Amino acid sequence: MSDVMSRNRVAVSGRTGAPVVVLAHGFGCDQGLWRLVVPLLEERFTVVLFDHVGSGGSDLSAWERGRYSTMEGYAEDVREVCRAVGLGPVALVGHSVAAMMGVLAVAAEPELFQGLVLLAPSPCFLDDPATGYRGGFNAADIEELLESLDANYLGWSGAMAPAIMGNPERPELAQELENSFCRTDPQIARVFARVTFLSDNREDLSAVQVPTLVAQCSNDAIAPPEVGEFVHSRIAGSRLVTLTATGHCPQLAAPRGDRRRDHRVRA
Repeated sequence: MSDVMSRNRVAVSGRTGAPVVVLAHGFGCDQGLWRLVVPLLEERFTVVLFDHVGSGGSDLSAWERGRYSTMEGYAEDVREVCRAVGLGPVALVGHSVAAMMGVLAVAAEPELFQGLVLLAPSPCFLDDPATGYRGGFNAADIEELLESLDANYLGWSGAMAPAIMGNPERPELAQELENSFCRTDPQIARVFARVTFLSDNREDLSAVQVPTLVAQCSNDAIAPPEVGEFVHSRIAGSRLVTLTATGHCPQLAAPRGDRRRDHRVRA
């Protein structure tokens, strides 16, 4: 278990004996992405932070292409982290691609989790005209994005960070995200990007059997509103809220998460 704690640079803070919240970051980031919300959560919860293998201060020697070329490999790590902290069932908050890691983790080992928060989730970034699903990108978009990343990762980081972050009037936010991208090993980033943008977890949503909150942003170029609606419609008993936030990283842009619209619970 201690190996997991060091492998994923697990950090535990907040109130001892309080309900446990585990925060899972998305592509190109690390646990520092949560720095503005952690102090708010620590007042009421035990807070668990970690880095995905290949990100932040994780043990890079633990990265294996086979394991981390699939969403399931990351989901298995999430479960191992939750077991390693040994604090009982947790509430898992997964941002962006980590939301689907959470979906897979909960489906595989539901006893580890008392709840799930899917923050700016996307089960599939690719549009599916045959079913009417809108993920936000067509096949040419995804191909161009991945080719650009392969050709010049640092240049891609500089171009994509403002688009992902939004909030052009606050360029320091995009700069923080770009800096995070640039700290990631390009080879690892190329593999993780394919997991992020090519995975399709739409069929996995119905397996979630724990209380679930879907939190989407009111203006998100990466995950449009239809995506949140789709996720909500596929998870029984889930709630969908729309945050008054621009961009794909509300934990930085709007850490207090003002709620604009609270949708009815899906029966």
